[in-house]
Amino acid sequence: MSQPGYGPPAVPPAVPPAVPPVGGGRPQWPTAPPPHRPLGAGDPGEAGPYRLEAVLGAGGMGRVYLGRTPAGSAVAVKVVHREYAGDRAFRKRFEQEVAAARRVQGLYTVPVVDADLRADEPWLATAYVPGPSLHDAVAEGGPLPVDAAVGLIARVAEALQSIHAADVIHRDLKPSNIILTAEGPKVIDFGIARAADVTSVTGTGMLTGTPAYMAPEYIRGQAVTEAVDVFALGVVACFAATGRPAFGGGSHHAVTYRILEQAPDLDNCPEPVRTVVSGPSSAPRRACTTP
Repeated sequence: MSQPGYGPPAVPPAVPPAVPPVGGGRPQWPTAPPPHRPLGAGDPGEAGPYRLEAVLGAGGMGRVYLGRTPAGSAVAVKVVHREYAGDRAFRKRFEQEVAAARRVQGLYTVPVVDADLRADEPWLATAYVPGPSLHDAVAEGGPLPVDAAVGLIARVAEALQSIHAADVIHRDLKPSNIILTAEGPKVIDFGIARAADVTSVTGTGMLTGTPAYMAPEYIRGQAVTEAVDVFALGVVACFAATGRPAFGGGSHHAVTYRILEQAPDLDNCPEPVRTVVSGPSSAPRRACTTP
């Protein structure tokens, strides 16, 4: 962990060792992709060589579109908001993070396939993964069955191992950044959140990322290591099995206070998911016992 007194962080192994299979049988979770939103008047019609067809989602840094290559293959294209694009520090860091993200290779990650970091509105394209996010699947269908939740977290842990092996830190692991498919979960947006931390847009004390999944050292502005992703993995595990984050919801200040000062709420978190969340290698428990 990144807190004082702990050794190098490691992604915890999922338990039990026998992970339920994915693919070749009935999917353990919903896999139908959500409906796409049509392009609006303010949306671009293209990004580089890609024709944009629909809106897949939006976040603090930009919008994500369903795009098509000249040959007709589907890609997901993230176009950065103009307020970030005008910041030189952001562009430099964004270029570094995209280069790092290109090195990530794993069964449960989504590869970066193209980018234009010098465009008026920088963009990057990744392979398109049709499927709902974990956030949407749980919001619509409720918590996952225990075996499905264990299988999911085991595979997200493997994704983090691939990301960390490339010297990348995700920094914003959360249910909306985990896409569910019949072949397993796919982790998206790894490393890119770091680029926003150096901009004037976030230079007024705001943190990038999602409060409910932020590790204590991230909230405090301390050095960020792979441990922040391990912490988020524990919170994601609780959400997958119970339908709520381990430190609850509410305002930014209320959530961050609970993360810093209180133990995670694991009521109704079933075994063996509770073991993953609160075991010796778990970030939430360790964070709460750190002065």
